[in-house]
Amino acid sequence: MHVYIIAAQTADGFIGLDEDHLSTKWTSKEDKHHFSELTTKSGVVIMGGNTYRTINRALPGRRTIVYTRQKLTPAGGVEATQELPDKLLARLEREGCTSVAICGGQSIYDMFLEAKLVDELYITVEPILFGDGIPLIKSRMTVELRLKEQRKLNDDTLLLHYEVVK
Repeated sequence: MHVYIIAAQTADGFIGLDEDHLSTKWTSKEDKHHFSELTTKSGVVIMGGNTYRTINRALPGRRTIVYTRQKLTPAGGVEATQELPDKLLARLEREGCTSVAICGGQSIYDMFLEAKLVDELYITVEPILFGDGIPLIKSRMTVELRLKEQRKLNDDTLLLHYEVVK
């Protein structure tokens, strides 16, 4: 199973001002295209309840799995889970999935990184500063990365593609 994180962050390292801050309000159209392309290719996206509530729908053409204890509204096309990350990935693999995109937020990134289940990270760095907010990860951990690719998505936005050194 290929597992990758896809995230957009500010130049000062924040993925949002607070848990209700919708990234589509401040990310570039090129990042949105990149996100759509990568997650559609994977076919399966995993996110937390706060991230889901900012979009409040299943992503078209993708299986959408949400970590939550709350009832999802609308629930059509969206699966709720509380499974441990390794158990969820094992189940998805048994069901024929070969790759998943971890799409946020911070606690979900932490959970999969701490479990050492992530193979790659795609981090878009947008040309904006928040000064404060939610960082990409919060848990204290060391994850060694190797840069596979860097490219400009537009004149001001950078995509960093890393592999996790295992």
